[in-house]
Amino acid sequence: MIRAILFDMDGILFDSEKHYMEGTIDQMRAYGYEGEEKNIYRIIGTTMERTYAILYELLEGKVDIETLRRNNEYYFTFLHPLNYKELMFDGLKEIIERFREEGLKLALCSSSPKETILEALKDMGIEDAFSVILSSEEVDKPKPYPDVYCLAQERLGIPKEECIVYEDSQMGIEAGKRAGIKTIARMDDRYGQDQSEADIQVKDIQEVYEIVRKENENARSN
Repeated sequence: MIRAILFDMDGILFDSEKHYMEGTIDQMRAYGYEGEEKNIYRIIGTTMERTYAILYELLEGKVDIETLRRNNEYYFTFLHPLNYKELMFDGLKEIIERFREEGLKLALCSSSPKETILEALKDMGIEDAFSVILSSEEVDKPKPYPDVYCLAQERLGIPKEECIVYEDSQMGIEAGKRAGIKTIARMDDRYGQDQSEADIQVKDIQEVYEIVRKENENARSN
């Protein structure tokens, strides 16, 4: 029986990865980075602190981390702000509401700052959908460590075997599996994320709903 779903945010609730990747690559080229774009994909699923450390490393220390942080925040806040509602995946809001109507508990577990998470949920109109909302900043170790998923499951008060994690990044999938929770991956065909550890791969949240529905129907009939 599945009683709870623990969601990642970026790349799961909305298609932000393309926006962030193109913007980050644009900034890195302006700094003089001439390496392969795929090296920058390493930031997917990481905290902002880890993101800046990776970019600093790729730039061989030629741009200090504070400058990277300041320019990145200006770029995405003022020059190219993200419209979460426009980028929200089709059918997401309806499926989330269906999960809630059927009695499932929902948690959000993101590596983004808490302020960003709350802003995104409000813009999409789903800020009240989640019983637990956590940023990796609120735990000792971020993804790929399992801390954020373990804490969310603990706060939901639902056994791990009755939960699933819905992720897309390699780091997020590893975190879900290390938490001992069945992990479903939204397929990535753009940024080379290794999703081989996931229990199941799906195209979208509709497929997640069908998996949960069938499993719960089987559990009720047995």
